[in-house]
Amino acid sequence: MKKLTSILILSLMLCSCSEGTPPVISVEGGKIQGTLDSTGKVITYKGIPYAAPPSGDFRWKEPRPVQQWDSIRICDKFGPAAIQNPLREGSFYRKEFCDSIEPEKSEDCLYLNVWAPAGKTIGGFPVAIWIHGGSFDHGYGYEKEFDGDTFARKGVILVTINYRVGIFGYLALPELAAESRHHTTGNYGLLDQYAALKWVHSNISKFGGDPRRITIFGQSAGARSVQALVSSKMCEGLVKGAIIQSGGGLRGNIPTPEMEEQERYGTDFFNYCNFGSVTEARKVSADSLQSLYNSYTAQQKKMFFSPCIDGYILKASTTAVALSDNELDINYMIGYCADDISLDVKKTSAEQWSLLLESQGRDPAYVYCFNRKLPGDDAGAFHASELWYVFGTLDRCWRPFTEADHSLSASMTDCWANFCKFGDPNGRKGDTWKPYTKDENYTQTFDIE
Repeated sequence: MKKLTSILILSLMLCSCSEGTPPVISVEGGKIQGTLDSTGKVITYKGIPYAAPPSGDFRWKEPRPVQQWDSIRICDKFGPAAIQNPLREGSFYRKEFCDSIEPEKSEDCLYLNVWAPAGKTIGGFPVAIWIHGGSFDHGYGYEKEFDGDTFARKGVILVTINYRVGIFGYLALPELAAESRHHTTGNYGLLDQYAALKWVHSNISKFGGDPRRITIFGQSAGARSVQALVSSKMCEGLVKGAIIQSGGGLRGNIPTPEMEEQERYGTDFFNYCNFGSVTEARKVSADSLQSLYNSYTAQQKKMFFSPCIDGYILKASTTAVALSDNELDINYMIGYCADDISLDVKKTSAEQWSLLLESQGRDPAYVYCFNRKLPGDDAGAFHASELWYVFGTLDRCWRPFTEADHSLSASMTDCWANFCKFGDPNGRKGDTWKPYTKDENYTQTFDIE
């Protein structure tokens, strides 16, 4: 009788979804309802708060638990992006990834988005959490190249997140460390990512996901963020796999600075602004603070955004953690683009990291090189060029992609989805893509050839 009742309930929910009314679910904060796509196969939840707004007196503090809401929250609109400068007009990456309309920006930016297969009520789907790049000073979780429809159709729930960037996400000051109960400063953006990870782990079963099978992945600054998270024992038990795209590895080109170094930059900035205290700085509007930082960087030619060794979420550099065999013992995939920034460093960092994992008795990493020279100009396989393919969003791009590009994208999304499902990009089809080992230096090349 109980089994029959469960089947009837499941059938009613499936019918509800097929009629365009996704079920209401309860998460931390309150009740939410997503939107169903035209095929009835994917439910999207946009703009779910995962923490309280980090503004006012809570600027430059660790994220706090999400604030409760009373009515059903219809999640059909993305939340604001973090405060940041727009990409420069006429720049390469603005043309490549940005529409003419800038997203809404606010300090109230701690939102995430979920794409889930429709009609699933019992946890079971693997989960992928995307951490966007952007040099730690720009970017957001719903840029036009990011989308979760393809992942959801392949049986993987995709989550994308916003986190604090720039002067709001990575300012370090002795005064901020003194007021912190963990005596930490400078890693607010990284702590946002950790808060989002914990939120997903606690709530994803409501969307049909399996909290035991969470993969985190990111590109560029997002890749460095992933490397930082897998270097933190605070993430133990929250992550099953990690994909690192064009960043991270062993002895990468950008080291993990000490907190004291970051504090020197922060103190110099505060002196430039003539701020007498953090309390005074918190009263300055977000736009004014961003303008002050723009003036500071134009004069000083300095930029200091990066996760640092704060003694809390990061107790050592990511390289030191790797060499001491203290990274999370999970499945790894790492890669780079053939015309990437600091290509030789990224290639060597990926290969040496996989060999280190093997020497430590761990599973070595799956290493790849994205080698497709994108059509439309002579930029080649540039830094971030693989994103259109990984997310299956080629139709959103201005480039004259061919059927071969769409086939390449389908192959890559299969590999990424398989890694999330099985910890192996091959899935159950064999061992075509071999791990990078001492005996077999195998790197999977992605190209239309």
